[in-house]
Amino acid sequence: MLRPVSLLPALVAVATLAAGLLVASPASAAPAAPRSTTEATTPLLVTIDSMSPSVVPRKGKIRVSGTVTNADEETWSSISLYAFMGDQGPMTTSKQLSDAATAPEDALVGQRITTEGTYDEVTELRPGESATYSIAVPRAELEPYLAGDGVYWFGVHALGSTEEGGDLFADGRARTFLPLISSAGRPVETAVVIPLRRQILYAPDGSIDDVESWTASFSSGGALRALVDLGIASGSQPVTWLVDPAVIDVARRLEAGNPPRSLASTVTDDDGDGDGDGGGEDGSESPSPSATPTEGEDGEEEVPEEELDPSTAAAAEAAASWLERLHAGLEGNQILALPYGDMDVSAAAEIDPGAYRQARKRATGDLQPWGLSTTPAVSSPTGYLSVDGIQLTDPGTTLLVTDKMFSSANPPAIAHTPGHTLGVTSSGAVSGGPGPDDRRSAVAIRQRIVSEAAVRALTRARKPLLVALPSTWRPNPVDGFFNGLDLPWIDLTSVASALQRVGSEVDSADLDYPETQALLQLDPAAFAAATDLADAGESLQNLLTDNDEVAGEVLDESLTTTSYSDRLRPDSARVAAYRSRAWIAARLGAVHVEAPRAVILSSGSGRFAATVINTLDEPVTVKIQAQAEPPLQVEVPAEPLELGPNARTTVLLNASSSGLGVRTVTLRITDTDDVFLGSSDSLPIRSNRVSSVIWLIIGTGVALLFGAILVRLYRRIRAARA
Repeated sequence: MLRPVSLLPALVAVATLAAGLLVASPASAAPAAPRSTTEATTPLLVTIDSMSPSVVPRKGKIRVSGTVTNADEETWSSISLYAFMGDQGPMTTSKQLSDAATAPEDALVGQRITTEGTYDEVTELRPGESATYSIAVPRAELEPYLAGDGVYWFGVHALGSTEEGGDLFADGRARTFLPLISSAGRPVETAVVIPLRRQILYAPDGSIDDVESWTASFSSGGALRALVDLGIASGSQPVTWLVDPAVIDVARRLEAGNPPRSLASTVTDDDGDGDGDGGGEDGSESPSPSATPTEGEDGEEEVPEEELDPSTAAAAEAAASWLERLHAGLEGNQILALPYGDMDVSAAAEIDPGAYRQARKRATGDLQPWGLSTTPAVSSPTGYLSVDGIQLTDPGTTLLVTDKMFSSANPPAIAHTPGHTLGVTSSGAVSGGPGPDDRRSAVAIRQRIVSEAAVRALTRARKPLLVALPSTWRPNPVDGFFNGLDLPWIDLTSVASALQRVGSEVDSADLDYPETQALLQLDPAAFAAATDLADAGESLQNLLTDNDEVAGEVLDESLTTTSYSDRLRPDSARVAAYRSRAWIAARLGAVHVEAPRAVILSSGSGRFAATVINTLDEPVTVKIQAQAEPPLQVEVPAEPLELGPNARTTVLLNASSSGLGVRTVTLRITDTDDVFLGSSDSLPIRSNRVSSVIWLIIGTGVALLFGAILVRLYRRIRAARA
């Protein structure tokens, strides 16, 4: 806290006499000389970084601290920072809070408190400079403005002067809400939902793309790290986590050095029948790297630490730290598991319902690598979910939707539609404070949550308050956030507990899914790209003799291309899928067939040889498929062919034809499911087979020839005897 200096004599006296004018900004009553500002609407920018307590104290002081920054081109001096208190009576409804949050910056909403000892001062701020402030206001100073339970305006004003002098108008301000609940009664059940979701892009080789952005997100100050830090700051108070398991898998892969897609053997002796463990293909745990330096728990080799480049090493360190902190935050709290990859459920309901069921199955079960139990859930970042999307989910799925989907001015907290229960989240609680400082600062969001709970505490129903925090929110600092929610009339609980309350019956037709949301949905091309990639992964696994995990890895990757996060960048997700598909296609084409230049059948059937070549470093299993022009027929071996690494083999094929002429045969390499892998070769086969009539004529001629010879011999012998 800065020590006050003596600059007040006249200002305080005049401020006390003209408090109503003091809250006006330059926009409503400009000073004598115009001031030059940059981006700010006032020359001084004020923030509220901490406020304790979060409500009107029963006794003692409310303490506020933050920063004041000179956004002007001139030097400001003798800057005084005063608290102000709303004088227009308490707000008692959510609508009043929403209206107040969007009120103009220069709205007259309260009066400054100028009593000696309740303000702070900054001697001088040059352009761009900042300073901290700290003020404390006793309850007695707030008393004249309190007119009953509800929510009041509260904030800080900054007054200063330049070389041209000063005035009594606010040169900077920060505003927030301050509730007053005098008697507790039954507390309002409040569930805070912390989301962990973001766009995931893969490089063509199956490694995580844009590693630097993940490092930033996992590091201090990043979005994912800030949300995890917030969850840890809850301490023993319950929170609910909304997790995309794919984000956890990304962190695990980065922790392991971000290895590329592996074609190496994954079948171990422990598999018994040699089929492996399925690699997550059936919805179980997918193969993901673990934290050991040489080999993961699933048998996948990790990149040795000494071989990592600096950016990958930084990502590995950040991911490891984030996973450790996340584990601590998840323990003991409810975990809602989104469909794997955070699928756009509303789009899937219209385009590919099977894709949703696949993503849902993939996310079912315990959260790895810790084995923590989860509850299936669906929630979009905006809170909107189409009726088709709701109906696509199973009845046991936790559905979180925004209160904006309800036309009522007093939407329910829990809504029952046929076969489903909807948890209705408060859009107001996460919209933040009134500004002009950061409306979504940690203090602003906390005060809005406390205020929304306060107006519900004033009603007889005291319906639950569900707060789904924004996935891109970066609360800083997090200290004091949950302490401010520890109030007698707030019962912090989980979503599961809050949804046990009696809800309201709602007709699905009355739910509002705006056209703007429908236009944002992913298109069929996104789901087609995901399907093609997953199919390619299946073929790759069928090709590889000893790898039973790569299909699961590619499936996981494909599911991330239909994410809600891809709505804003759909092209980047599709391009990533196409590039990975091309990478796999190149490996599938590495096994090819070479046919002879031509074959001539001297009879109705015959055999010829073809060569199958494997240029991969791994053993493969393939089949040969022949497509011939009728009446030519080519028989191929029924059993699959197994080739070792960088090996070739010769295959004998049987050809037969009932007609003369040249026919073309195309030999194709397929996987064990008869899916074409991309390699083929064609050859012409000439059939010289003659008909039975010709053979009869030839036979008759031969018989006549031998008959004539026999007759002549007989005659010669008889003549010699004579």
